[in-house]
This record gives sequence, C-alpha cells and structure tokens, in this order.
Amino acid sequence: MNPLEPAPNLIDQVYARILDGIADRTLPPGHRIRQNELADKLGVSRQPVSHALHLLHRQGLVAESGRKGFEVTRLDPIRIRQLYEVRGAIDGLAARLAAGRAATDAVGRANLERALQAGRAIDGTTELPQLIALDVDFHRAIYRLSGNPAVEEMIAPQWPHMRRSMATVLRELDYRASAWAEHDGIAAHILAGHADAAEAAARAHALTAGRTTEERLTTPDKAA
Repeated sequence: MNPLEPAPNLIDQVYARILDGIADRTLPPGHRIRQNELADKLGVSRQPVSHALHLLHRQGLVAESGRKGFEVTRLDPIRIRQLYEVRGAIDGLAARLAAGRAATDAVGRANLERALQAGRAIDGTTELPQLIALDVDFHRAIYRLSGNPAVEEMIAPQWPHMRRSMATVLRELDYRASAWAEHDGIAAHILAGHADAAEAAARAHALTAGRTTEERLTTPDKAA
C-alpha cells in the first residue's frame, strides 16, 4: 500500500501561514525560504511545507531559488494595475447588485455595517495584518450582499496578490484614512439603494488603489 498524503488541513494551515507572512511582509520580496528551516519553525514535517510552497509557486507568489529553495517574488507594478482594472469591473457589479438587495437582505446589510464600523476604528497603532484583514472583510461583505456567489468565486484566486498590494499602501497613514473614507462612500450608496452611485464609487476605489500601488512600487525607496 502506498503511504497516505499529509492531511489536507495541515497543508492548508502551512499554506495560510506562509501566505500571511508574504502578505504582511514578514517574508518580504526577495526573501529566500528554506524548507527545512520553515518546517522547524512551524513544528511540522518537511512534506506539508513542500506541498504548500508548490501551491504558492503555481500562484506566482514564490519562485524556485537554488537547490530545494524558494524565494518570495516581487510585485510587478503593471500586473497589479491590470489586476485592479479587472477588479474595478467586478467590484462595481458587486456594489450595484448589493445596492439592489440592501433593503431586503437584513443579514447582508448588517454584515456590511459591521465591517464598516470595524474599519472606522483603525488608528495609527493598528497592525498591518489587521488593516489588511479589515479591508478584505469590507469587500467580502459587499460581495456576499450582492447575492451572486460567482462574484466572490471569481475574485478569490486574486486575493493573495491583492493582499500583497494592500500591504504596500496601507503602511502609509494617509492612504489608510483615504481608503476608509472611500469605503464609507461606497457603503453609504449601497445602504441607500443607489445602484448607479454605488457601482461608480466601487469602480473608482479599485482603480485608485491600483494606480496608487503602481506608483508606490515604481518609487525606488518604496518598491516591493
């Protein structure tokens, strides 16, 4: 009999832990990951680490580096802008659909209001991982209020790359404030049932985020 594969949930946990490190820059661009060292740090065998790294490699988050090693890839400014252009269309649709359902979906409306309230509570001491998580939660609340599961299914594979781009700009206090001001505007239009305005605001927010990230990445002292 062939040996069993490592438990999927263990691979998922290792994958999530490495992804979190890449997203919040604990594992910065260019950082070399050695499988044995990482396995020791996580208290697991090398096998689930290897599986997780190969998943991340397929997503373009790590690249092979030397013998049995991987390196965290650098963000491509143009690719990030292109990603946000597509996201703008998806987010605009989600906001439009959410505005159409806000009056009748009490659970979805409450989830959006909670996500918005949590984001309003951030300040200069909020840690980067929490900032990213709150941002993701806000947009996911809109996707779910839209009532169309295909929206979240289509955007889900891109979240790892977007979380990395968020880390690039959310480190700056001025962008944190402006991003949540834009979130306030999007949510206000959705909760008021203003579909056209919600769509326009959500699309503009995504395009602004893409341009801002591209600018940060092309600035030598801030490039990632």
